[in-house]
Amino acid sequence: MTEVNGRKPVVLLAEELSPATVDALGPDFEIRQTDGADRSQLLSAIADADAILVRSATQVDAEAIAAAPQLKVIARAGVGLDNVDIKAATQAGVMVVNAPTSNIVSAAELTIGHILSLARHIPAASAALKNGEWKRSKYTGVELFEKKVGIIGLGRIGALIAARLQAFETKILAYDPYVTSARAAQLGVQLVSLDELLEQSDFISIHMPKTPETVGMIGAAAFEKMKNTAYIINVARGGLVDEAELYTALKEGRIAGAGIDVFVKEPSTDLPFFGLDNVVVTPHLGASTDEAQEKAGISVAKSVRLALAGELVPDAVNVAGGVIASDVRPGIPLIEKLGRVFTALTHDSVTQIDVEVAGEIAVHDVKALELAALKGVFKDIVSEQVSYVNAPVLAEQRGVNTRLITTTESPDYRNVLTIRGALSDGTQVSVAGTLTGPKQIQKLVSVNGYDIEIPISEHLLVISYQDRPGVVGTLGRILGENGVNIAGMQVARNAEGGQALSLLTVDSSVPQDVLDSVKDSIGASMAREVDLAD
Repeated sequence: MTEVNGRKPVVLLAEELSPATVDALGPDFEIRQTDGADRSQLLSAIADADAILVRSATQVDAEAIAAAPQLKVIARAGVGLDNVDIKAATQAGVMVVNAPTSNIVSAAELTIGHILSLARHIPAASAALKNGEWKRSKYTGVELFEKKVGIIGLGRIGALIAARLQAFETKILAYDPYVTSARAAQLGVQLVSLDELLEQSDFISIHMPKTPETVGMIGAAAFEKMKNTAYIINVARGGLVDEAELYTALKEGRIAGAGIDVFVKEPSTDLPFFGLDNVVVTPHLGASTDEAQEKAGISVAKSVRLALAGELVPDAVNVAGGVIASDVRPGIPLIEKLGRVFTALTHDSVTQIDVEVAGEIAVHDVKALELAALKGVFKDIVSEQVSYVNAPVLAEQRGVNTRLITTTESPDYRNVLTIRGALSDGTQVSVAGTLTGPKQIQKLVSVNGYDIEIPISEHLLVISYQDRPGVVGTLGRILGENGVNIAGMQVARNAEGGQALSLLTVDSSVPQDVLDSVKDSIGASMAREVDLAD
């Protein structure tokens, strides 16, 4: 792990996390702890943090982000992100990560628990017996065997619930407009319309994201369609079930009961339906298992390690996420360097950037390469921290249109990555590179349409001039006289006596006065150094 200004990166634990989380971070960081719920402590402790790990009690808002100029990643050890200002983080170039799959088994099992509790009146019967009342006849329940269970939302949790319900020999109905019938068949589920699910199901469990369209989707109209013997379960998001309409439906006997783990406002301790015997409520326990908490901590610890190493993170919520194919991953540092070369060659503001991916890797999702290209383009332009997160924002703020172009055709190399840009004066700049050999050596293969092939080094010189004898000798003499050693050199031209381009790799940085001397001595139209040392 790269040190920051001669020190280990600081990772701030703002809430209690498992020892396994700290172990997953490893020895490469300075681990500090603070009470994230104490605002003054948080703002003081976050000032020089490179990463912060939180659960739900710490508010990482715009003020906290502004107080942390070194911050690169905010990690929420859980699923929800209500306590993180994602917009402010994105503007600041701070990656936000969570653990989206850490609680799926726990949430699915809690759902099954609610279904069984409702079917057999377990909580009410337990409370009565503890109160000295033996009421076997009052708490006669129903079997799940051959009942119809409706699942609204057949995502990861919905699919786990379906798998677990198979053991009870239930008939499983599902509504999800984004799931194919083939996928449903794999899960042993029958896809139906929402109305059919509401009308036919004996138990209904909702597992939808909370959006303007889904808030209150189980309300008065839905309860009218349900059987009066049916039960509704919500362990997903507060507000998907209309709480006022739920109370009315329960009081009027339009449905048989409800199991609710999540609420519009939390904590909630005195909602009207809490007093009803046919309701089972739990205080948002979906992720409250030892296993889920540990999975969440370990997951975000791994994401923090990736983020602080400058890599893209699949679970980042404000970056195009997803798993990066192994064939695509080596191209990320290459195209970031190409972005820096591109910037060094521009002489006016950029209006359009095309990122072109050609070759075998084009069959994969290569969005990560576009992000890396933009990160490289803006790294040497702006004063603020540039990351995969805010690079697209910086492009948008500067009126730069971006486009990702892919093709599997690559006649000269297995894969070629190109950044091509239009400048405001109507000219174009382009750079292209590839990876060659078993060691995946990074090479420049084209600059402004000139074909070359030279390994990328920390110090590159790009010189454009009129082709004529003696230029190469003059270049070598001036650099040699100034103690600059040439490691490699390629010369390309568009025609004999036409415009030529020399690309040199050198062992050290070249002072500007030496570049000026080179330019004047050979009448170069361009003499630029690209410094990739950092």
